Amino acid sequence: MQDLLTALNDPTRRAALAIVWDGGEHCVCELMARVDASQSRMSRHMKVLREAGLVTDRRDAQWVRFRLNPKLAAERRAVVAAVLAAERTSERDVA
Repeated sequence: MQDLLTALNDPTRRAALAIVWDGGEHCVCELMARVDASQSRMSRHMKVLREAGLVTDRRDAQWVRFRLNPKLAAERRAVVAAVLAAERTSERDVA
């Protein structure tokens, strides 16, 4: 559980995870643009998410594509869903 909580601790990682949470496959270039991060920074963040078992990756020429890990345990999926939902609610309350 510690690896999951560590992975969710960073706002950039949560933003990237929210993007891949839709079930689609997303190029690192898309994630970079949407969260305003450099390629090296985005790669480091995605490595943490991958090592925590939250995402899987696939190389596509010079880019890497990420998606939600289809084997993610239901308990971990529930924790991530709760964190992402709480963050969306918090953002709406501030706006």
